[in-house]
Amino acid sequence: MKVLITGTTQGIGRAIAEKFLQNGHTVVGIDRQEASIVHAAYTHCVCDVRDYENLPNIDGVNILINNAGTQNEDDIDINLKALIHITERYGVQENIKSILNIGSASGHTGAEFPEYCASKGGVLAYTKNVAMRVAKYGATCNSLDPGGVLTPLNDCVVNDSVLWAQIMEETPLKRWATPEEIAEWAYFLTVTNGFCTGQNILVDGGEAINYNFVWKD
Repeated sequence: MKVLITGTTQGIGRAIAEKFLQNGHTVVGIDRQEASIVHAAYTHCVCDVRDYENLPNIDGVNILINNAGTQNEDDIDINLKALIHITERYGVQENIKSILNIGSASGHTGAEFPEYCASKGGVLAYTKNVAMRVAKYGATCNSLDPGGVLTPLNDCVVNDSVLWAQIMEETPLKRWATPEEIAEWAYFLTVTNGFCTGQNILVDGGEAINYNFVWKD
């Protein structure tokens, strides 16, 4: 199948792209950074997901995974508005089999920065909207909402022993997920799954049981 993934240069997006490539799919990645994956079945497009006029022309997308995201003053524009634009352009069409939006546990709990939580909360609601509209194609749309994941974005707390100890107190399984674990969930929800749709799948090691957000000042 033809898989379009945003934010593939590092972290969760790269792990998801590699998972699909390992399983014989054709993958197109969009990222504002240069490619970090070299594979015969991988095509990389250097583009900011907010640059709507210069997004690549990609036809026949079977699986769309909206992974590109940030945690700064551009949260609403990147995490929500661009995700909506990408989905409407590439995902809501008759070739689609599955759409997956990478949300966040924070969209469920509100335990993070205000605009980040708002952006991810919007993703949860928008996922349900899209699920209703692509059902006519026999397609699914869900969000995958991780808690803590060991990515470069989180190095500032992972490498701080005091903050890390506090975070582990808030995480019943006493660890964070690897990007590869999240990629397994992404593959299941888009390839194996054919009946679960309109759902916000929380994968957080039990983090949502506790509502205290720990971060570096």
